[in-house]
Amino acid sequence: MSDIFREVEEDVRKERAQQLWKRYGTYLIALGVVALAAVGGWQLWKRHQLQEREKASTAFVAAQRISNPQAAATAFNEAANGAPKGYAEVARLAQANAMFAAGQTKEAIAVYRDIANADKGPVGAAARLRAAWGLSETATRQDLAALLEPINQAGSPWRENALEVLAYADYRAMDRKAAQAKFEALANAAEAPQALKARAKAMVDFLKGGGATSYGTVPPDVVALPPPPAGIATAPATPQAP
Repeated sequence: MSDIFREVEEDVRKERAQQLWKRYGTYLIALGVVALAAVGGWQLWKRHQLQEREKASTAFVAAQRISNPQAAATAFNEAANGAPKGYAEVARLAQANAMFAAGQTKEAIAVYRDIANADKGPVGAAARLRAAWGLSETATRQDLAALLEPINQAGSPWRENALEVLAYADYRAMDRKAAQAKFEALANAAEAPQALKARAKAMVDFLKGGGATSYGTVPPDVVALPPPPAGIATAPATPQAP
């Protein structure tokens, strides 16, 4: 009897499976096709991204080998076009550096500003600092403070770098007391990089020694006397006693 019940149960299962297949088989096949297509598309996309990264990396390295700043700026600009986001940001930063080296200060600072406004990460922070240093000789301290405000915040890893620019702005404005105080704070800041602390210490020593202050006047150049007219004898030098 148990065998009969088992056979009946199997027949019922087969019948149910056939009914389910007739009702949903088309959908299951379509779902499988979509799944296979999705896997294949994902693999193709990953391969394409890898190729794009390799292409961008090759173009970037080639641009780095160009010694002429103007030509390098053009090459970095071409490397940035169409490159993945990370590669494009670094290439644009290198482009601005090359433009600055080529004397295209205004154009370089414009690119630095664009990068800083578009990226809130390390690349944008570096671009913001470079823009500030590029403007440090011409911009007011107020303008520099506004430019550096996003990274001149408590807890920002870039704050000491921003404060160095502002300390230099005080020095350039001949506010020696404020500049010296800021450089002393940076020289003793535990969070500041060692290279920055060394620069700050050097500025402190410079300011303590009277830097940025004018002392006395430069003596005038000695005017050479014209040679005597021909025929006029000059007095011989008085011999020195032995």
